Amino acid sequence: MVVNERTISEVIGRDIFTDKGLYCGKVSDVELDLSRFRIRAMVVDAVKGSYLSTVVSGKRGIIVPYSMLKAVGDIVLIKHITAPSPEDAEMA
Repeated sequence: MVVNERTISEVIGRDIFTDKGLYCGKVSDVELDLSRFRIRAMVVDAVKGSYLSTVVSGKRGIIVPYSMLKAVGDIVLIKHITAPSPEDAEMA
């Protein structure tokens, strides 16, 4: 997605959903690749009670890389994410 100042200001505050329709939160910031004038990632604030807040276990939010973005319009759509299983957490 090629960016300009207007594009960035319109994206901040948009609601984010997974491609399975689960609410994640709101875009709080955008990370840019200024050498190519493209979005590198979006910072998502996990809203209390949202799907994302359960996935990140009480953390404030996550950084979603551009490769996980599916669509940006009235809402932002990202690829579905899942919480790591307890077995994965024990191995780390």
